[in-house]
Amino acid sequence: MITGELKSRIDRIWDAFWSGGISNPLEVIEQITYLLFIKRLDEIYNREHNRFERTGRKPQEIFPEGSDEQGRKYDDLRWSKFKDFAPAEMFETVRDRVFPFLRTLGGDGSTYSQHMHDARFTIPNPALLDRVVDMLDTIPMEDRDTKGDLYEYMLGKIATAGHNGQFRTSRHIIQLMVAMMAPEPGDVICDPACGTAGFLVEAGEYVRKHHPGALHNTKQREHFHGEMFHGFDFDGTMLRIGSMNMLLHGVENAKIRYRDSLAESVSGEAEQYSLILANPPFAGSLDFESTSKDLQRVVKTKKTELLFLALFLRLLKTGGRAAVIVPEGVLFGSSKAHKELRRILVEDQKLDGVVKLPSGTFKPYSGVSTAILLFTKTDSGGTDNVWFYEVTADGWSLDDKRTPLLPDDKLGPALKVALTADEHAKNNLPDALARWSRRDGDELKRARTEQSFCVPKSDIADQGYDLSLNRYKEVVHEEVEHRPPLEIIADLERLESEIQQGMAELKAMLK
Repeated sequence: MITGELKSRIDRIWDAFWSGGISNPLEVIEQITYLLFIKRLDEIYNREHNRFERTGRKPQEIFPEGSDEQGRKYDDLRWSKFKDFAPAEMFETVRDRVFPFLRTLGGDGSTYSQHMHDARFTIPNPALLDRVVDMLDTIPMEDRDTKGDLYEYMLGKIATAGHNGQFRTSRHIIQLMVAMMAPEPGDVICDPACGTAGFLVEAGEYVRKHHPGALHNTKQREHFHGEMFHGFDFDGTMLRIGSMNMLLHGVENAKIRYRDSLAESVSGEAEQYSLILANPPFAGSLDFESTSKDLQRVVKTKKTELLFLALFLRLLKTGGRAAVIVPEGVLFGSSKAHKELRRILVEDQKLDGVVKLPSGTFKPYSGVSTAILLFTKTDSGGTDNVWFYEVTADGWSLDDKRTPLLPDDKLGPALKVALTADEHAKNNLPDALARWSRRDGDELKRARTEQSFCVPKSDIADQGYDLSLNRYKEVVHEEVEHRPPLEIIADLERLESEIQQGMAELKAMLK
């Protein structure tokens, strides 16, 4: 958690951009991301040269030595140098020298540097750059947790939906999905629509917390920093932001790559990953011709939400698991493609669970109802019972404001304190996580009138593989005491007599 003081500093940086004429939140975070990367390059330079002085090992040369053709020192490209320049000189150096240098950067060994070829400097004037550099320079960035939390806080300020259906998945929903999947140090994890890499970041944090010894093992540490995390996106801005998010959370070389995951041109990759975590874009349809034929063979459709599910099954190794968000229509859609994909999940793979989310979960971006699908790739069936859970409250208000309903220590899925019944009514996530771990135990005995329950595969097959929770949930009807029929008839006869008497009296008065 970051302090209120650090948050206020970030708020001042954000305000400086807005008052300086940059109001697009994505552009603000992108410019901050560039500056943080420039600062990081200088930190790597200093670290390498300090190690050289201690060990004599030749440092990794990031900045060229000497001067350019105009006699300007390459050393001036370093953050620690230009930050002390006068505003006009700093602006000219960053605009005309640092950013062109970034675009030629083969890399400091990170995937992030591969996304710098189209880096654009859009800060409009020296005064704004001077203010932002000064503010960023005073923020303590030594601690990994602080760096990561600061960047997450900045990402939380992206309050408008992006292109192609992209929008930010709430951190507490990501935490729930990651905790349900419980990543292991040996996993190879992929998000084929990674955006800002929130799922990959949270998976990394989970492994650090629950398997602290993993990073002390040389082989596992190399796997963690090199081959464990894979993310695809076809938005250059998102690739840069996602890569920086991983870097600031201490993952040195996550494989964040440009890719249109559904395209025919990338259809060769299959059975590469042991875990998929994703909230793919599901706001449209694609052209048959440009869509991977491998996916079309699984399910003949243009709908992105169905194609992504087919993609997840193709990317997973046998035994691999997935936790993915889908629009609720996937659960009960009546088209041939909808039904066939659900049949595949239930009959050919192992469908583990369906978690229904409240309709306000993704406000203000979208009011669409969604669910989390949890499944294991087997290619040989294995579904016995499907576990259902209805989340009615996730800890935040379900309107456009999405304000927290509980203190910080009682939000999210993994709590150190137990919730009261009233608090559970505001945050179901800890209960959902606890019941998920018991889905093969006492959860099997729960009645279908409860918040969670299990449904045998045969019942789901009988319902045409409908996976909507309401199809199986039973409503509790209150017991109502009924009076004996003869008493009711007697009352009706008495009432009729009184009406007739009243009518007779009314006629007598009118005479």
